[in-house]
Amino acid sequence: MQDELLWAAAWLHLATAAGKGGGGAGNNSTADAYYLSYIYSNGHTLGAEQDDFTFSWDDKRSGTKVLLANWFLQLHGGGAGGKTSPAAAALQLYKAHADSYVCSLVPGAAGFQSSQYTPGGLLFKEGDSNMQYVTSAAFLLLAYAKHLAGAGAAASCGRAAVPPAALAAVARRQVDYILGANPAGMSYMVGFGGGRFPRRVHHRGASMPAVRDHPARIGCDEGFRYLHSPEADANVLVGAVVGGPDGGDGYTDSRDNYAQAEPSTYTNVPLVGALAFLAGGRGH
Repeated sequence: MQDELLWAAAWLHLATAAGKGGGGAGNNSTADAYYLSYIYSNGHTLGAEQDDFTFSWDDKRSGTKVLLANWFLQLHGGGAGGKTSPAAAALQLYKAHADSYVCSLVPGAAGFQSSQYTPGGLLFKEGDSNMQYVTSAAFLLLAYAKHLAGAGAAASCGRAAVPPAALAAVARRQVDYILGANPAGMSYMVGFGGGRFPRRVHHRGASMPAVRDHPARIGCDEGFRYLHSPEADANVLVGAVVGGPDGGDGYTDSRDNYAQAEPSTYTNVPLVGALAFLAGGRGH
């Protein structure tokens, strides 16, 4: 819950901020000052001082830091020779933690841990629905790359400055892996990839027959025979991204394998942003 309070305050601040890049109506400085004051006063108890290396439905800290780092960059710019204003100084911590997050994802950068990737190059955090961490990381890398590029800045990884293009390149490789550039030559987005994609998705709507094909009622218990069936899905769940392969790039196409075969909104949603960025030609 604490991370959600900080996350909400950051968005409300940006929505009501007056002045450059506020992202809102730009005429509600009282509300803007209130939310920013809340962030200053409560950030240390809500997770601002904690490095975190995942972004998910259950932990918003990394996303909050990238969001507030953007506000710091707007106030401070790239920082070259500039004097930090009091407001920017109060947000500088978030830039440092956002840097720490992205540095953990860039091979060769200070803070990177090689065990984070599979042999085929997929970011790997957990065995259950790992792809949620891949899509959210790709989204944050691209969002932060955009923020840094707009301010003429870079991520600080130890003594090295990692440019926005390097962050975008890491994100692009993850998206490419999801869509088929992987050892199995398989797309993990259903309905995409020339026929090589999951055919037995852990999803009731995909595996159950349509009413037009089976007009009779199907009881709850009877539905298990569709869950455990080796047959391909009756309905292709086009666009859904499944939980993805294991730490060795292996994937078992079975509905019973919910850890790998289950799609989710929190996996798909970040990928929409990443694809929009890359489709706009900004990932080169």
